[in-house]
Amino acid sequence: MADNPHPLVRGQGAATVSVMTPNAFIGKTDRPTDADLDKALGPAKPVWDGLIADLAAQHDVAIQEWKCYSPKAGWSLRLKRGKRTIVWLGPCEGCFRVMFILGDKALLAARQSGLSARALRVLDQAERFPEGTGVRLLIKGPKDIPTVKKLAVVKLEN
Repeated sequence: MADNPHPLVRGQGAATVSVMTPNAFIGKTDRPTDADLDKALGPAKPVWDGLIADLAAQHDVAIQEWKCYSPKAGWSLRLKRGKRTIVWLGPCEGCFRVMFILGDKALLAARQSGLSARALRVLDQAERFPEGTGVRLLIKGPKDIPTVKKLAVVKLEN
């Protein structure tokens, strides 16, 4: 994974479109424990924990809801403010995915938020759904987090 030629943010290492990285909990019927997450995420676990803590402290995105839509898809953690889902986190081996569903207004705001050219290309290539555009990023380290936080703010404000 380290030699992936498509980093999301130039000079920031590892955030990538996460099409190829499988969820660490595919086939598991029980919600992951903190020990399971430690084992799966490895060095990315402090980044996972820090992102969750920062979103809660800075933006009141404090509701955590584990979901498994299918054992074939694995488990994801939905972070919400009130009843509104802000971001999904999907644990992988040694990293994790984040996914935002951005409506048209939020997508326009994201394009105007100062994201890198590569991040803008990710927005351009993101899959469209009836409820919005699905923006997926692969997070390997702390240098990937500013883009995630910027997209979270865009989602919260739109």
